[in-house]
Amino acid sequence: MSNKILIAEDDEILGRILSEKLKKWNYQVRLAKNGVEALEMIEADKPDLLLLDILMPVKNGMEVLEEMAQKGYTKEVAVIIISNSGQPVEIEKAKSLGVEDYLIKTNFDPEDVLEKVTKVLKSHGK
Repeated sequence: MSNKILIAEDDEILGRILSEKLKKWNYQVRLAKNGVEALEMIEADKPDLLLLDILMPVKNGMEVLEEMAQKGYTKEVAVIIISNSGQPVEIEKAKSLGVEDYLIKTNFDPEDVLEKVTKVLKSHGK
């Protein structure tokens, strides 16, 4: 059975690119367009990994992380941030909330994402 990945990303094009790339590697992929949708999807069917954008409408990535941490989901769901911002203070806060890794959108291509996803899932024995 393949790993389940949820992508929480409001940029439709980037979300589709990442989704298609991961599906080619036999991951089950779902896409959420905002933080509220992401949390609803996590509640309904916990993914093995969440690719989480920080700047999203309705509920941002940090709010999603805080809610996940409160409910204990960060112990069950590995999280990789994908963001335009590489502010050290933001990265530190994200890591304190259980984030495994961090990608800056301007500095990565889909291969980098695939590499990090594989590495993080392996570290979780998945």
